[in-house]
Amino acid sequence: MPPPAQPQTPRRPKASSHAAARKKGRHPFVRILLRTTLIGFALAAGFAVWFFLTPWGTQYRNIMVDTLITTQHRHWGKYLVGEEELKKRVDAYWERFDKYAEAPIVQAPVIPATTSVQPEKVEKKPLEVEEVEGKGAYGYYKGYILHVRDPKMLRIVVPGKVDKGEKVSAMVKRTGALAGVNGGGFADPEWKGNGFQPAGIVMSGGKIFYLDVDKTTKQHVVGIDADGKMIAGKYSAEELIKMRMSEAVTFSPRFIVNGEGSIKSAAEGWGVAPRTAMAQTADGTIMFAVIDGRQTHSIGVTLYELQELFLERGAIIAANLDGGSSTVLVKDNQIINKPSSEYGERYLPTAWLAFDDPGISIKNIWEGIDIRTIDPSKW
Repeated sequence: MPPPAQPQTPRRPKASSHAAARKKGRHPFVRILLRTTLIGFALAAGFAVWFFLTPWGTQYRNIMVDTLITTQHRHWGKYLVGEEELKKRVDAYWERFDKYAEAPIVQAPVIPATTSVQPEKVEKKPLEVEEVEGKGAYGYYKGYILHVRDPKMLRIVVPGKVDKGEKVSAMVKRTGALAGVNGGGFADPEWKGNGFQPAGIVMSGGKIFYLDVDKTTKQHVVGIDADGKMIAGKYSAEELIKMRMSEAVTFSPRFIVNGEGSIKSAAEGWGVAPRTAMAQTADGTIMFAVIDGRQTHSIGVTLYELQELFLERGAIIAANLDGGSSTVLVKDNQIINKPSSEYGERYLPTAWLAFDDPGISIKNIWEGIDIRTIDPSKW
């Protein structure tokens, strides 16, 4: 007789992958999230090591800090290098700028004897705009160089109304100028100033329009004397008067003197930013470089790259002017470049304007005003 059949144990249904995952305590989404988080931490740690502990990372960090120094967000630099190091870098730049200004100007341009360039006697026009673009050390840049063949065509123009600066385009239109670029520095509390109060000195037509120190104190100056020779460096108001300075504003640094560049590399070029700068060649031609920055079409340039642009075109002297959001070029009543300010063209206290007749009368808007009563943030 055959043995009785063993009862069959019913088969349990195979657990689904989701159930198996739950049994293991990890949902697939949780595993992915954990894996992504771990990868993120690893990448962040690797970047931190590169950014803070390697020579390349340190160089990149310093460029970021130098760029921040040129903006209204200078204080952010302390998060990259620390507050003490940030102050050291700012102080080091000013020391370097003062050193650049020490060399005496020896090589002087040969200025045309006439007060204006006669087009029929020269191949080049009195005013020409040259487009420039290239790949700098830290990115692509684009801008313009305004060539002014006769330096005596240039004047420093100031706002037409008290208590507020004026756009360069408005100055050009109001005075009938042929072209204009932004000029010197100014008081700009929290980068919200009204552009009315200059920094340093302002001279126009050989007269001092504004001076915020005594006449014996030296400060950085960029200007043109009565003969049309560009002067840049550290001078007192008394010295400028003796030198027969005609037009002048305050900014720095002078970075070309006697045909030689002072800045040795892009790393010493004060970060990447929109820039305006001024230079002169041996034949007297004044060049204004206006380079866009902080935008997709142009990241900006270092002062070293500006220096190279000028040297390639025969500059014997060059100096920096106010840049950043102030950088603007106007010709034939049109803004040629693309200012980086989110609010458009800025209100400024000074501009370099070129005229057919530079004998135009410029009113001193600060005459009779106690500069201690000026509120640079008032609109």
